[in-house]
Amino acid sequence: MKEVRTRFAPSPTGPLHIGGLRTALYNYLFAKSNGGNFILRIEDTDKRRFVQGAEDYIVNALKWVGLEVNEGPLTGGRFAPYRQSERSEIYTRQALKLVESGNAYYAFDTVEELESFRNKHEGDKGQIPKYNHQTRRELRNSFSLTSDEVAKLIEEGAAYTIRLNVPAGQEVIVNDLIRGEVKFKTDELDDKILLKADGMPTYHLANVVDDYDMEISHVIRGEEWLSSTAHHILIYRGFGWDKHIPAFAHLPLILKPSGKGKLSKRDGQKFGFPVFPLKWESEDETYNGFREYGFEPAALLNFLALQGWNPGIEQEIFTIDELINLFRLDKVVKSGARFDWQKALWFNQQHLINLSLKEIAQRLNIDLQKKGIKKDYAFLHEYAILFKDRVSLFSDYYKQAYFLFEPVNTFDEKTIRKKWKQENINHYKILIDEIEKENVFTKESTKELISNYLNTNHLKFGNLLPLLRMAISGAAGGPDLFSLLALLGKETSLSRLKGAIKTFDGYV
Repeated sequence: MKEVRTRFAPSPTGPLHIGGLRTALYNYLFAKSNGGNFILRIEDTDKRRFVQGAEDYIVNALKWVGLEVNEGPLTGGRFAPYRQSERSEIYTRQALKLVESGNAYYAFDTVEELESFRNKHEGDKGQIPKYNHQTRRELRNSFSLTSDEVAKLIEEGAAYTIRLNVPAGQEVIVNDLIRGEVKFKTDELDDKILLKADGMPTYHLANVVDDYDMEISHVIRGEEWLSSTAHHILIYRGFGWDKHIPAFAHLPLILKPSGKGKLSKRDGQKFGFPVFPLKWESEDETYNGFREYGFEPAALLNFLALQGWNPGIEQEIFTIDELINLFRLDKVVKSGARFDWQKALWFNQQHLINLSLKEIAQRLNIDLQKKGIKKDYAFLHEYAILFKDRVSLFSDYYKQAYFLFEPVNTFDEKTIRKKWKQENINHYKILIDEIEKENVFTKESTKELISNYLNTNHLKFGNLLPLLRMAISGAAGGPDLFSLLALLGKETSLSRLKGAIKTFDGYV
């Protein structure tokens, strides 16, 4: 088997969609699972759609999730350059070779002439007519003009494109590694433009030339490119590169939460979830990414890996090394994968749970320091233990435990009205006095004191603990109350327990 070389070839036309990130991931996993190389190539030949900063965004997104590139614009490699805008002379030279061999031709049609052609041939159902072997001679190109006329136009500097000469009456078969055998009739294909009038190549030419030059063994890309694959195979054949045609694998779409239609950035705005890995800002729009939402890179990769790929086992939580060991293209499904935000959160929660307490504490320390809060390791360790199983995003640590660092700002009014009864109020006040008398204030000591008081007075935990918890955190539920008291310390805890009396009285 020849060396496995896959490539991720995005266009810098905006932020990287998670569908594109999944394509990069599958290319990476397949390359690594076969001991191969993963290449990044920037396809920036479309000047009209180029967006400043988009290439940096793509590179940073791959770095954030940990998809290390073996060859690319920044890392270099034996097939550099890896930006298509730096390879224009190669494409021009190759396009002319196709013309010389008769597998491509010059077309001198103006915009007005093409528009007139479309209007003339537009079908009853608004079908756009094809520029192909049946219609070429109606237009201005190498088929309708003499060789002398073509030479004269070129000499005079007339604008032209170079189009693929798609043969008539043939069948192109694509043996897709995911979809099986797919057949295309050449009579249904158009003569794609290979070289534009501005001298820049189209995706079709640049894609094939680069994949050949860079010795790409497998082209793993979105299903939207399946319909173009027949043209690409014809280009390979036109160059005489039949033995170098890569294996193709076309991935299913990531669908909207409804399961209908491709997931778009508008869906993220509508439903309040990210569709880009990192935050994207431009003059007219801003989108937060998975990173800004608090996602773990490993969790996002785990989630995306299973958006279209099924390893055939019950296990769902994987490290990147496990994904590499298990990944096979024949396990990629054909149908689209519905985006499930709650499932994505669950994946992130599981990856957070799997972090060591030491790592969580270290990250909590960094997070708190950014807010101007300093705590010792013992506090951070206990903080991590109490909230580890209660967060879906790392940012939830502070949201869930804000009351450890600032005054309570909301209270569960329903619980207060239910529990703040006269028989409980008296016991609540006496218990505060008992706590204040204690010299030792630890998780164990407060638990023993409160438990003894309840037992002595024949009370249940439900009589007083919800009120104590409410005074401390504002919520009826949460982590172990006695641990929270110890974390806050005696002074702060008593201040809140006493101050809550007036607050609770205001609700009844």
